[in-house]
Amino acid sequence: MDSEFQQITRDILEHPRFLQLREFVHHGEQNSVYDHSVSVAEMAYRLARKMRLSEDETASVVRAALLHDFFGYDWHGERFRRYLRHFSGVQRLARMHAFVHGHIAADRAKTMFGLTDRECEAIARHMFPLAAMPRTRIAWIVTLADKAVASREMTVALGGYMTAFYQKLFAVSA
Repeated sequence: MDSEFQQITRDILEHPRFLQLREFVHHGEQNSVYDHSVSVAEMAYRLARKMRLSEDETASVVRAALLHDFFGYDWHGERFRRYLRHFSGVQRLARMHAFVHGHIAADRAKTMFGLTDRECEAIARHMFPLAAMPRTRIAWIVTLADKAVASREMTVALGGYMTAFYQKLFAVSA
């Protein structure tokens, strides 16, 4: 990525809390939340440049995209499962990761990196349609970049799972 992208993201990419995202698996076993977040930020940057957004708006898009999954916990882990067991029905559904992590990430990003309200709204709403509909251009770009990158990552992961399944299946029958 070019120097403008690096200048916009350097403080976040070097932050110890952001670096912890490398520990959390996301969209397949070969991908971390860190990898996913950087890919989304790069995609959002390219979209912002194609749309000829101002430097300030481009920076907002990129920072929101980079921090859109800055929730800071392993939602695949036993600790999160134990938390969910305290609820049932609609209450449980409302507390599932897909519905809450945008708001958690927005709060953490605002506290640690001083994001604007518009940037935080983009983070909180990036899970549309599971979250409220994006209302700003920044939020739409983050949402679209996330959907595109997540789709690519899940396609790769599914291919890997299917390959492993068929290798195991044919190894047993041989």
